[in-house]
Amino acid sequence: MSPDPDRAICFGAHFEWLNLSERPTETGILSGMAEKDQSANMATAGPELSPLLALIEERSGISFGDSPEHDFTARVREHMTAKKLAHASALLRLVRDSNLEYDELLECLLAHPTWFLRSSSTFAVLEKKVLSEMHQRKFWENPRNLRIWSAGCATGEEPYSIAMTICDSLEFASAWNIHILATDISRASLQQAERGLYPLHSLGALTARQKETYFTLVNEQYLVRPTIRNMVSFAQMNLSQPVYMGRFDIIFCMNVLFYFNEARRAALVQRFHEYLESGGYLFVGSAEAVSRAAAGKFEVSTHGDCILYQKPIAPKADKTPHGIGSRNEKTEREKKA
Repeated sequence: MSPDPDRAICFGAHFEWLNLSERPTETGILSGMAEKDQSANMATAGPELSPLLALIEERSGISFGDSPEHDFTARVREHMTAKKLAHASALLRLVRDSNLEYDELLECLLAHPTWFLRSSSTFAVLEKKVLSEMHQRKFWENPRNLRIWSAGCATGEEPYSIAMTICDSLEFASAWNIHILATDISRASLQQAERGLYPLHSLGALTARQKETYFTLVNEQYLVRPTIRNMVSFAQMNLSQPVYMGRFDIIFCMNVLFYFNEARRAALVQRFHEYLESGGYLFVGSAEAVSRAAAGKFEVSTHGDCILYQKPIAPKADKTPHGIGSRNEKTEREKKA
């Protein structure tokens, strides 16, 4: 499937909401895979919560059955307690009748702790391999552009970590046009990311120099400085709904794929491949499985516990005008004769 240029979206350095009304549909074998995954997830959640699980998958394309970090039943029970609801059927009626209540439930189910430089091996590979290679490949380009997508950015620690890594390691970073697009389905998470204000424990993996360089202490919390804040744009997006946003050199989709069933995972990885520039890189979580069929178009390499997917570099077109090469060869032969 080729991207539709009529649906391309340009993002500036400001906060945007995407109004995504369409629902993804799967046909053929993908439909069979989706139905199989949904049945398995319902069995895991139990009969009382199965209708709720089905509603979430229908509305948002999200499945909670495969996440190693998520206890769907416990999160739902916690939300029911907060709402003073005794039965799952009452919660189901509530979220069916109110989009606001549905969004609030989804926020509760998707919330999870995160922090800056959460995966040290991933950011080491970004610094020592990927950015180093991008520097060599793009150094003589004018302008030098670097576009990165943080898909499923949660409360913003990941895209800001990417920005810090770029500033720390990319030579002449100020001479580049760098844009990091950070998207998430959660409005509340994006609003927190936009504020850029974090507690001290979120910065635990940073060095003292990084804290001082990239943050300002404000009432015992740490505010992201404009140096990295201006490199990131935030937008609300459901990854199960395809929207073309142009090409990217690097895509991060860390600890997100297991929220989708097998069919949607395969479709999403295929879209990532389409959206990457030739030679671009995809990062996913170390515990996330990418099927052999979905990963088949990538060149895969392992760096510690980081599995890196690269879109093969397309061969450069021969720009020699037709016939010139053969005439030059003929001239050389005549000289030797």
